[in-house]
Amino acid sequence: MEKIAFLGLGRMGLPMARRLAGTGHPLTVWNRTPGRAEGLTEAASPAEAAQGAGIVITMLADPAAVEAVAGQVADGLAPGTLWIDMSSIGPDATAALRDRLPDGVALVDAPVLGSVGPAATGGLTVVAGGRTEDLDRAQPVLETLGTVLRCGGPGSGAALKLVVISAMVGGVALIGETLALADSLGLSEELALGVLANGPLGGAVARARSRDSDFPIRLAAKDVGLGAGGPVLTAVRDQLLAHPDLAEQDLSRIVDAIRG
Repeated sequence: MEKIAFLGLGRMGLPMARRLAGTGHPLTVWNRTPGRAEGLTEAASPAEAAQGAGIVITMLADPAAVEAVAGQVADGLAPGTLWIDMSSIGPDATAALRDRLPDGVALVDAPVLGSVGPAATGGLTVVAGGRTEDLDRAQPVLETLGTVLRCGGPGSGAALKLVVISAMVGGVALIGETLALADSLGLSEELALGVLANGPLGGAVARARSRDSDFPIRLAAKDVGLGAGGPVLTAVRDQLLAHPDLAEQDLSRIVDAIRG
């Protein structure tokens, strides 16, 4: 079976790598801060992890992190290598990564929807874009991590992730403002949320009330910013950035912050 190099062992990356370790593929991992491998074979550098790998998977925080790793790894990749980027970096950075890769190295953009719990159980939704032959090759690996939704050609997975995450983050922020309005009008939270949960904002209510998700507010702000949205999403990002003390807290905490 092909060797996999998994680069990035953050909140999501580590449980994903652990699932891949159970597939029988030889697996080498790397993380910018060493010591997080928890028994997995850990390399001292991304280039060392990728040496001899047929598949390179990146699960990194932002476009700058992906660019930095690509600068250390890309030139040493052999033709026939498949790079699967599962980071949330948007279609522009995905296109830049594709241009950075040597001839004969394929790229699939496959960011995920879901949090730490589903990452550990294989319950993520993987939104994947790329050439059909590259998606076919990536499919068995990605299915270990969750349900694979093929979005179309190169960049389409990265694009859909931005669309979905922008709607979700915006919805949670809207719940915060809506509850602030309910407070000012003397309505109870239970009453307001009960009615909202049965309408078109039901999904946003569920996410706002979640206590088992782990999506830091700083990453939510980063993702919304990647979309270069209009005035509403720009205002949402500004609200997220207005609470630096909550940067590492789950997105649901923004609801109480907005309510004051």
